[in-house]
Amino acid sequence: MAISKLLIANRGEIAVRIARACKELGIRSVAIFSEADRYALHVKKADESHRIGSDPLAGYLNPHHIVNLAVETGCDALHPGYGFLSENAELAAICRQRGITFVGPSAESIAAMGDKTRARQTALAAGVPVTPGSDGNLSDVEDAVNQAAAIGYPVMLKATSGGGGRGIRRCDNEKELRQNYERVISEATKAFGSAEVFLEKCIIEPRHIEVQILADSQGSVVHLYERDCSIQRRNQKLIEVAPSPQLNDEQREYIGQLAVRVARECGYVNAGTVEFLLDHDGSFYFMEMNTRVQVEHTITEEITGIDIIKSQIRIAAGEPLGLSQKDISHRGFAAQFRINAEDPKNGFLPSFGRISRYYSAGGPGVRTDAAMYSGYEIPPYYDSMCAKLIVWARDWPELIERSHRALSDMAIYGVQTTIPYYQQILDHPDFRAARFNTGFVERNPQLLEYSSKTRPESVAAAIAAAIASQAGL
Repeated sequence: MAISKLLIANRGEIAVRIARACKELGIRSVAIFSEADRYALHVKKADESHRIGSDPLAGYLNPHHIVNLAVETGCDALHPGYGFLSENAELAAICRQRGITFVGPSAESIAAMGDKTRARQTALAAGVPVTPGSDGNLSDVEDAVNQAAAIGYPVMLKATSGGGGRGIRRCDNEKELRQNYERVISEATKAFGSAEVFLEKCIIEPRHIEVQILADSQGSVVHLYERDCSIQRRNQKLIEVAPSPQLNDEQREYIGQLAVRVARECGYVNAGTVEFLLDHDGSFYFMEMNTRVQVEHTITEEITGIDIIKSQIRIAAGEPLGLSQKDISHRGFAAQFRINAEDPKNGFLPSFGRISRYYSAGGPGVRTDAAMYSGYEIPPYYDSMCAKLIVWARDWPELIERSHRALSDMAIYGVQTTIPYYQQILDHPDFRAARFNTGFVERNPQLLEYSSKTRPESVAAAIAAAIASQAGL
């Protein structure tokens, strides 16, 4: 079946990214926007756009309203992006009922892999190792205490329907477990609409490795190698690298096959990501499967040359992958830096406001996926990520130096960003030597002690902006 018109059920840089893929495929794109997003870049990039209400969030979270709009505007497909309703089984089910092609897996796959306990059971059925933990959801705090005693502390309390680093608490002893139990249930209920939680053994400072897979409706499943997402703060990823500089070829092949087995076991179709923890002894443990495109899909595209968004759309249209595992190779290294409007020196406090001047990075091996422009005002209602800087190089040392240069090229005035903090990380000897794990950020608080110098050009930019404003330019 051919797709001729697609509604993008999202906002920000991922909506811009999807609109660009549609343009290359000859598909008309339809954007949606809240009043807060009236002047957003994705609205300008799509072929047409429609307002979904004055509330900054409600419109993006109403599956019935969104699908109704898709039908009314003559769309035959819908892409959910990431975040919002991207892993909402109801949205996929409503699309199917209304004859709209959902660019993603089936509602059944989303429900199965979105439930973390069912996902663990799927991995076990596929012969994939999982971290020791509860067989299912916990019945009450006493059940949690008893299972933690059997597993051994520290343990992780996790929301069964969680994602994005939310609904997770580490507990080092019974007292902390009892204190955190109701907190995690409260977080899970508010964020995911479910009070169910489960327990896992806490792997101390592991490496966080994830594998990108593609699967078509004809039964073909391939992996596009792995990404290392170990540089993170409070379970939120900051810098991602592909492939992992910490794996050898044997480990790379092994974890890729594990991911394919998980996808096959649950009958998965479309793009997905299987996430693992790598322990210090070299053991891999299945963590979860994300049933959507990942924020960091860009670096996989850079090392493989495969456009993941276009692949998603083609698979949803019923097309075969057209390639086997032996056809896929990787070249060089790529890193993605999440450029967040935050002040790292002030506890990573969000720094929303107007972008007075914005200069994108460029040059060989540099790509920027952004949702901002000079004069754009970053609204306070959404995630603080305003751009993604993606850098490719032939080897790890060149990637470090090129990333440094690209971060220096990028200039954003009017808000604080994470750019100077990332430059500090690049200079750290452990990062340069590709020795890092999920404890890197917490272990190196001194990286926040950088100098917040004002660039000379920022003064000139501010003066120019003031003159332009007065002149009505």
